[in-house]
Amino acid sequence: MTVSPDRPELAHGTAALCALLGSPDDMRQPGVQEAAERARDVLQSGAGADEIAECYETLDHAMRRAGDAGGLVNGSRGAMTPGLAQHIRVAVCPGPAHCSRLERARDLLPAPHCAVNGARMRKGRLDAGQ
Repeated sequence: MTVSPDRPELAHGTAALCALLGSPDDMRQPGVQEAAERARDVLQSGAGADEIAECYETLDHAMRRAGDAGGLVNGSRGAMTPGLAQHIRVAVCPGPAHCSRLERARDLLPAPHCAVNGARMRKGRLDAGQ
């Protein structure tokens, strides 16, 4: 599933989920791992936007119960850094269930792992629309 542009909260949630799944410390919180893996499985299955939103809400509640006051989308997890120029190389989501997560791609290091799609992110140039 590709998250539709008319549901930007899902795109931000998908980027946050990807960053969360790559964070072992956050995944150790009680109830968070199960909710995050369920959200990933639903996203990978190509489910509808409503089902994905429900999973993100469940994950957000699990994170808040575990002590993460920011929940799933807290402004820093999975967010794009403002002020990036077009010449900057970035790592972007590699799979069919695209998220909006962007990471700066360092030339001599491999791209980071995308936990949603289970593969390395692909490197590319930052587009004007990103």
